[in-house]
Amino acid sequence: MKKIPSDTKFSVGGEALRKAIEEDKAAGLIPFYCCATLGTTPSCAFDNIMEIGPICNSENIWMHIDAAYAGSSFICPEFRHLLNGVEFADSFNFNPHKWLLINFDCSAMWVKKRSEIIGAFKMDPLYLQHDHQESGFVTDYRHWQIPLGRRFRSLKMWFVFRTYGLKGLQEYIRKHVSLAHEFESLVRQDKRFEICGDVVLGLVCFRLKGSNALNEKLLKAINNARKIHMVPCYLADSFVLRFAVCGRTTESKHIQLAWEHINEFATEILQELQQ
Repeated sequence: MKKIPSDTKFSVGGEALRKAIEEDKAAGLIPFYCCATLGTTPSCAFDNIMEIGPICNSENIWMHIDAAYAGSSFICPEFRHLLNGVEFADSFNFNPHKWLLINFDCSAMWVKKRSEIIGAFKMDPLYLQHDHQESGFVTDYRHWQIPLGRRFRSLKMWFVFRTYGLKGLQEYIRKHVSLAHEFESLVRQDKRFEICGDVVLGLVCFRLKGSNALNEKLLKAINNARKIHMVPCYLADSFVLRFAVCGRTTESKHIQLAWEHINEFATEILQELQQ
């Protein structure tokens, strides 16, 4: 397994992938699988699948797209451009339980050629065979995975879709994106802080200008107070705080309160540092 270097926006492009493929081939290895990410976990960055895809196709490399979080946003036309290049993918996965109001766990996966999946997982002893298998009318999903049985996850998706409808789900996504931009605006107004990545959807990566230790102390103080909770990451060796808007009932007032809370701890820590 090899990590492909990303650019200044934490996105993987074609040049980096091509270089890695050439290095592997020179070492006698056979590259056969590439996982591109749309909305990567630390920064919600988007790999350039318009560049990566044609390379994978020409090299006979299976390209899988992981859109676990961001995939839900593609129901909104204004975010659909982030999906450009998906036609090159062999498989695509996203998690409706992350941002589409479905209860955990629920992942949706698409494959371009189902025969590739069935060929890998098919188990067909005599005692499991029946008259209607792969008849065109019945799809036997036990051949699509390792377990023989499946949970009926589609039912809970159906209930949510019937309850909210397309417009309701679109409004839900748009509201979170708007709240994230509201928080971004508050951070940018305070010169003590910096934004560490493009705010595209509902995630804002930010930090106090200063050392990693300073930001670790800030995050610990915030989380210990138990009013809000944030999970950190490293971006270009910098310790970064991640503000994720993901609550169903989150409103602007909660964004304002969260920022006041963060601001108070930042002021206290910086005053201690000066003393």
